[in-house]
Amino acid sequence: MTQRERQILQLIEANPMIQQQEIAETLGITRSSVAVHISNLTKKGCIAGKGYVLRSGSYAVVVGGVNVDICGRSLGELVSSDSNPGRVTTSLGGVGRNIAHNMSLMGLDVRLLSAYGDDINGERVAASCSELGIDLSHALRVSGGTTSTYLYITDSEGEMALAVSDMEVCKKITPEYLSANIGLLQNAQVVVADANIPEESLEFLAENLTVPLFVDPVSTIKAEKIRKIIPKIHTLKPNRLEAEFLTGIKINTKEDAEKAAAAFIEKGVRRVFISMGSEGVLAATAKESLWHGIYPGKMVNTTGCGDSFMAALVWAYLEGMSLNDTAAAGLAAGSIAMESEETINPDMSAEALKKRMSIK
Repeated sequence: MTQRERQILQLIEANPMIQQQEIAETLGITRSSVAVHISNLTKKGCIAGKGYVLRSGSYAVVVGGVNVDICGRSLGELVSSDSNPGRVTTSLGGVGRNIAHNMSLMGLDVRLLSAYGDDINGERVAASCSELGIDLSHALRVSGGTTSTYLYITDSEGEMALAVSDMEVCKKITPEYLSANIGLLQNAQVVVADANIPEESLEFLAENLTVPLFVDPVSTIKAEKIRKIIPKIHTLKPNRLEAEFLTGIKINTKEDAEKAAAAFIEKGVRRVFISMGSEGVLAATAKESLWHGIYPGKMVNTTGCGDSFMAALVWAYLEGMSLNDTAAAGLAAGSIAMESEETINPDMSAEALKKRMSIK
């Protein structure tokens, strides 16, 4: 689905009786272009006939953090407790927003439930999501609030050395807020949540959703929030440290990782993908367990690899791919993501994933 098609679908969803001329005027395009896009949406099954009746399940929802990323990259070897010459860049980020951004680039229709401030950074967030075709209309813009900020330092190779995050506004993503959007959540094909949101909000999603729930633990500190809901999680994407923390199993070997994966499955997780760095990923369900090696790529910045991996898991799931191909999609996305200085590689797409996955 193109960004323009997503924009038209969002307008129709808000007003099923909207006229094509009104859509054209809102988006600044011709009425004939609107007619072509609506015809394509009908052929794709997003619109079920006259009156613009929308088929449920044509979109995915991401519930998570939105923030501004400030990256300091050292030109040489990092020296602690000292000023390091380097380059500082600012970009939009947040685990939830990054996942949604990657999903949008992969061609998915994405709705983002989040909270952000009414400051200038909040304006950047809203403008960016509009440009990308990410529906931010259900998000909370907090009056007097400050948009979350994530500050991180990398070495000259782009490997993160240290980070500090200020995500107080995420506390506004409450069960009450999610309850007010339960219709949007229940009609989605998939809901993705990151552990930046409050623990009680994660529990609300786990207890009330009937659609598949994908969860990103984010970090070992925030992973504690998901411990109670592990049996309700459809797809879990921890790295080695997060898997160790949640299972209590020290992972030094592949066999250890397999034991951790089995522990997750025994607790009720439908699918788990444990990222093992240069060793690839261990993917497991109750019926099978497999390893998939990494794809080659030039490492420039690893910060957004995990977020792109999760987005690709959703993309592959909606494409009906096998466990092996789903793992391949996640790793392909990670290898594409790390080739860009930006947290989100603008070259990410479904076609780019398929091309990278074809490498043997």
